[in-house]
Amino acid sequence: MTQQESTEQRLAQRLAELRLAQGWSLEELAEMTGISRASLSRIERAETSPTATLLNKLCAAYGLTMSRLLSAVEENSVQHLRPAQQMVWLDKEHGFERRSLSPPASAFRAELVEGKLRAGARIEYDTPPLAGLEQHIWLLAGVLEISVNGQHWRLETGDCLRFHLFGRSSFHAPEGQAHYALVVCRP
Repeated sequence: MTQQESTEQRLAQRLAELRLAQGWSLEELAEMTGISRASLSRIERAETSPTATLLNKLCAAYGLTMSRLLSAVEENSVQHLRPAQQMVWLDKEHGFERRSLSPPASAFRAELVEGKLRAGARIEYDTPPLAGLEQHIWLLAGVLEISVNGQHWRLETGDCLRFHLFGRSSFHAPEGQAHYALVVCRP
């Protein structure tokens, strides 16, 4: 089993654990998230990997940031991570790669993430996993169009944007791959 397959297995198991801990059926979770019962079942059995949009909906249902959810599938809690130890999650359907740079730790409010969107990729989120989530995005390479809370920005290499997330958001790489660093801070 590859590291990616192992990560997907642990993510599927964690999602099933979260649902069961809430006492929710697949039908109840489907109603809350707008994700079909069949899709939820396939995700929890690791037959398919959720897209970033679906994972965001699940995070919102559980009141977790994506970073917190993904760090919960990490096997160790350490203070120092080398690149080979950093968890990478792929949304192949939307061309999104997310690397958790910060070691997983529940005692910290901020996390550092590396993101890459392939050329033409667009990710849309209906709602934030936590209202008021603070984010700082520093574009390392490419162009990234961001819409947050009804406002729109076009970031170019070197630009930095910060905001509090309350509503819909989208990220689009209109010209080549967009590569960025993201700081996520819980409210």
